[in-house]
Amino acid sequence: MFERVVRPGLFRIGGGDAETAHEWTLRRLAALSGRPTLLAGVRSRYAVSAPRTVFGVRFPNPVGLAAGMDKNGVALPAWPALGFGFVEVGTVTARPQPGNPRPRLFRLRDSEAVVNRMGFNNAGAGALAARLAALPRPLGVPLGISLGKSKVTPLAEAVEDYLTSYRALRDHGDYFAVNVSSPNTPGLRALQDREHLDGLLAALVGEKPVLVKIAPDLTDPAVAELLEVCLDRGAAGVIATNTTLARDGLAPGDRARGAETGGLSGRPLAARAREVVAFVHRETGGRLPVIGVGGIVDPDDAARMVDAGASLVQLYTGFIYRGPALVRAAVRAVARADRGAARMV
Repeated sequence: MFERVVRPGLFRIGGGDAETAHEWTLRRLAALSGRPTLLAGVRSRYAVSAPRTVFGVRFPNPVGLAAGMDKNGVALPAWPALGFGFVEVGTVTARPQPGNPRPRLFRLRDSEAVVNRMGFNNAGAGALAARLAALPRPLGVPLGISLGKSKVTPLAEAVEDYLTSYRALRDHGDYFAVNVSSPNTPGLRALQDREHLDGLLAALVGEKPVLVKIAPDLTDPAVAELLEVCLDRGAAGVIATNTTLARDGLAPGDRARGAETGGLSGRPLAARAREVVAFVHRETGGRLPVIGVGGIVDPDDAARMVDAGASLVQLYTGFIYRGPALVRAAVRAVARADRGAARMV
């Protein structure tokens, strides 16, 4: 029903502008979040239990909402009701910022993909902290908070910028993701280099699990070097991957729009994201848990990500195209993959 009825209607909102439709949807989910009876009904339809503990955090199921969908945490209670076993908000920066000029979000429908150049548009760490403090009840699932660098902050001052956000939010997050891999903030990906990342993790790793979100465009040697820093500094895990600058695998009808500047997510990223997950798992001997994200558009994609070595998975673009039924189906697919792996041991 979602793909036949709901999605076409959503895609027509705002004359087809993807960001307008996104904002419209968030407003409706925010309204739903204030209606406990309706939330309970949605939860009864979509929630699935498949608990596991990863990096010391208990997850009711292994399928989470990726950062970027609800940057400012405006609809938090709705996401667990839609079946997600954890939610990652942000990416949030120390300073409020508007992001890049619009239009900055583009659907590539035939490819089941999205290009975005949002630029960490968000209300700032202080505003998010106030919203989280005002939540009327516990969320019921782990909350991850993705931290990024403010655009106006020079790279030389990046550590203090991340620390400002972390200090404002540390009491609210169950884990923190260090986003050093978005292609839409100039210079940000330089923070994946050994020297920069070492200083950043030295400052941030402590009482809460800290994970590093990496780009799919890094070479294997660059990923290996990054993983050494993560292990040396006690990072809790890796999120693989962020969006890509590559444009491989686009449907012919999407190539013109796919040339828009920004990061590509969705089905064309699936194979590369799995490759990075498998490399991380192999390179670290499983010592660094991996959250696999990128190109999960159907349940089998989620199972293949776990087979590649992911302990948890996240959805974003797949959720846009397939709706909440994908969450439930992905949880079940991952549970079947886990059972199959257990039988082979």
